[in-house]
Amino acid sequence: MKPNLPRRKPTRLRDYDYSQPGAYFVTICAQHRKCLFGTIVDGQMQLNEIGKIVVECWNHIPQHFPSVELGDSIIMPNHIHGIIAYPLVGAGSPRPPKNSPALGKIIAYFKYQSTKHINQHHDTPGTRIWQRNYHDHIIRDDPDLQRLRQYIQDNPMKWALDQLHPDNPSKW
Repeated sequence: MKPNLPRRKPTRLRDYDYSQPGAYFVTICAQHRKCLFGTIVDGQMQLNEIGKIVVECWNHIPQHFPSVELGDSIIMPNHIHGIIAYPLVGAGSPRPPKNSPALGKIIAYFKYQSTKHINQHHDTPGTRIWQRNYHDHIIRDDPDLQRLRQYIQDNPMKWALDQLHPDNPSKW
C-alpha cells in the first residue's frame, strides 16, 4: 500500500457474522450519485428502464439465495434502500443453512447482476453502475425495523432533502 494514499474507513461492524440470522437495512448508491434509475414526481418514484432492471434484479435475490428474504425496499433516482433478512431460528422455524451467504456476497451478486443486465440492455459493456461499497445497518429490534420501514416508505416524499440528492452535500 502506498503511504500517501488515504485509507478507506472500514464500514462493517468488526467481528460481526453477517451471515447469521437477522435483518439488515442496506443502502447502495449509483456511481458518482448519478440519477440513473428514474425521477421523483409528486413524491412518487417513477422508474425508467434502468430502474425497472434494478427492481427485477433485487427481487431475484431470494431465487439465487434461498435462505434470504427481502423486506421493504425503494429504488430512488440514484440509490436503493432495502431490508435483507435471514430467517430467525425458533420453535417451528427451519434452521438457516450452515453456509448462508454473508451480506457482502448478496450485495456483490445484486450489483453484478444488475450491472450486467443494464449494460447488456444499453450496449454499454464495462460501464460502472454502482459505487464500490454500500452502507448497512443491523436491525436490532422491532421498533428499529418499523422506523426503517417508515423511512423507506417516506423516502420519495423527502427526496429534495435527502443527503444523497445530487444537489445536497453528502456526508458519504
